[in-house]
Amino acid sequence: MAPIFIIVCALLIGAKWGAQMVLEWVNRQHVKAHSSAVPVAFAGIITPENYAKAVNYTLAKSRFEMVQLTWSSLVLAVALFSGVLPAIYRSFHGESASIWIGGAFLLSVGLLLSIFDLPFDWYSQFCLEERFGFNTTTLSTWIADRLKGVVLACALGYPLIVLILKLAAWLGSSWWFWAWVCMIVFQLVLMVVAPVLIMPLFNKFTALPDGALRDALFALGEKAGFRARDIQVMDGSKRSRHSNAFFTGLGKFRKIVLFDTLVEQLEQDELESVLAHEIGHFKKGHIPKMMALSFLGTLPFFYLAAVLAKSPWFLNGFGFPTGGIAPALLLISLLAGLVTFWLSPIFHILSRRHEYEADAFAAHLLKRHQPLITALRKLNEKNLSNLTPHPFYSGFYYSHPTFLEREAALAAGQTRLN
Repeated sequence: MAPIFIIVCALLIGAKWGAQMVLEWVNRQHVKAHSSAVPVAFAGIITPENYAKAVNYTLAKSRFEMVQLTWSSLVLAVALFSGVLPAIYRSFHGESASIWIGGAFLLSVGLLLSIFDLPFDWYSQFCLEERFGFNTTTLSTWIADRLKGVVLACALGYPLIVLILKLAAWLGSSWWFWAWVCMIVFQLVLMVVAPVLIMPLFNKFTALPDGALRDALFALGEKAGFRARDIQVMDGSKRSRHSNAFFTGLGKFRKIVLFDTLVEQLEQDELESVLAHEIGHFKKGHIPKMMALSFLGTLPFFYLAAVLAKSPWFLNGFGFPTGGIAPALLLISLLAGLVTFWLSPIFHILSRRHEYEADAFAAHLLKRHQPLITALRKLNEKNLSNLTPHPFYSGFYYSHPTFLEREAALAAGQTRLN
């Protein structure tokens, strides 16, 4: 059975890579077909020069993505089928079966595999993003970010891994459920702690300065029945000229974060519409819904690890001894993406529905939809977004509706209000 299973895994890797290549090709052809002139729907919204730049940016990212996806598939195949992972496992364990050693094995393999992504991360930041005028980071900041990531992985990830392995040793066949519970608790605690202790390690957060904008945004929050602890501005321009806004934290610790680039690019009424959209996510319960879905999605991961750890055909097929929880966790984490990729359109449908609902909430709260449409137009132009993605491509990769889809939905909603 083992050789058949290995063949199936290889076919799954090939199928995912093939689908990704097809999606990239289809999207590239679709973008090229609309590249000769600004589409009628965007006339007066974006200049021909900026539209041409957006097309070139999309095509350049696609070429880069095709190389990176091919490399990632090769690295995964080599890791799974070359025997290097069992060799590392044996070098760590020797005659010992220590849980601490098992945790060190998992952490070390994760860090080792991440090294293969570093050249692509560097190229993306300092070549691709630099070429199109987005990069503002320095090499020292880029290196510091990755070193901080390694330290955080060791400080936070290693104790969690060890705890999961200890639960497997203490609780017998039910360990997988309690490991899942611990993972949920860890993620919830991290959501509270991250804005206070972790995110400031990478970016500077300052309170939105006193003035008309701050007063207007807080008044909008009061009007919506939403009280944030703070509205902060993040120095996103330290690394990129891309702009964004997001919620962070839980309960009384929640706050809204605006990129400094966003504040620079949008007018006050447009920033109010962005805030209203984010409040819409909160008021509609999108955040807990997506969290619950994410939590449920990890439950099969732990269950399969518990089952497959006892399956000789699985672990032996990849060169590991039977009964190893650490190898089972590693293999499931490496193979999970071969399945979740095909499920991504389902999750994106839900995510896009949430975006429509948040847009509608913002339009209703502000009693008009034009500021949000104007904000979306500016953000799509400033970020050189792909304005004409192929529907198949956006279905697999876009968690948000396209600009035209959002504008059409907002206009239709406004018509009903009138």
